[in-house]
Amino acid sequence: MEPLQRLTRRQVDALRTIARHPAHDRGVPLNAIADGLGVSAPSALGHLGPLEELGLIRRFRGKSMVTRRGRLCLDEYLRHHRVAENLFARAGLSAHATHAAALEVDLALSHRTVQEICEATGHPTQCPHGHPIGPCSPTEREG
Repeated sequence: MEPLQRLTRRQVDALRTIARHPAHDRGVPLNAIADGLGVSAPSALGHLGPLEELGLIRRFRGKSMVTRRGRLCLDEYLRHHRVAENLFARAGLSAHATHAAALEVDLALSHRTVQEICEATGHPTQCPHGHPIGPCSPTEREG
């Protein structure tokens, strides 16, 4: 199973919170991650353990940083989400509805399925909200 498919929605949110934090390159304190997620520090900590085990973050002295592998995972997540949004847009859903629908399935989609959807829809370059969809990853090209 691909690392992305092992993550829960809250773990993806935690990874995104760390990556977006102004101090992401110096390490993000647990309280800032908890605030970003809208949860207590112990709850936030519970989401960080699996991310560290998968090598997506590195923790040191109470601060968390996204690793290279974590950044690649986030890029793949955004690609999965945006390709799913495009698929739902082609089915006639509004831009708002495409986002909600994509949140229901984006973590369950394999790289191969995303690649097949992408090929079937003509390799879209942006989602219905105008955000770019990155090119296929080496993993997907091997598929």
